[in-house]
Amino acid sequence: MRIIAGSLRGRRLNPPQNLPVRPTTDMARESLFNILNNYVDYEECSVMDLFAGTGAVSFEFVSRGVHEVTSIDVNVQCTDYIKAECTRMGVRNMHVVRADVFDLLKRANRKFDIVFADPPYALEGLVTLPDLVFERQVLTEDGIFVLEHPREYSFEEHPHFWQHRNYGKVNFTFFANKLEE
Repeated sequence: MRIIAGSLRGRRLNPPQNLPVRPTTDMARESLFNILNNYVDYEECSVMDLFAGTGAVSFEFVSRGVHEVTSIDVNVQCTDYIKAECTRMGVRNMHVVRADVFDLLKRANRKFDIVFADPPYALEGLVTLPDLVFERQVLTEDGIFVLEHPREYSFEEHPHFWQHRNYGKVNFTFFANKLEE
């Protein structure tokens, strides 16, 4: 995996083989950021990356100049790897938290401009993530929630649904507090 753009462009992430992750492909990440580039001023953003895994999406946000990233994963191997990569790359604006995402969202007490979630595709409760994000009000007024999920799920009926994009087996659904008319 490589970081696609920004100050860390071209840097490689080489996670250990035993991490229990399904990383977002370089192509899908590039497409995701091409969409976000049209709506986001990264330098003014705070980001929460749920189910961070290897941290590839978090590092992509940092590389693009995001003010602050909070990376959440329940697996200690994942959080240790992300912390080690932060040290290796000199990243100081990423906070790595080992926690269960559902528990963390239930007690969340701050807002983020972007919340990205790439849960395991077989995760029990995956369909509840948009509701949790909006019920707990973890997005700023103009915030965007991006959920990566398998094609079996459709969120088009969700009241905060904004748009959906498909890249092979990768699906991104975008949700927003303020929907563009």
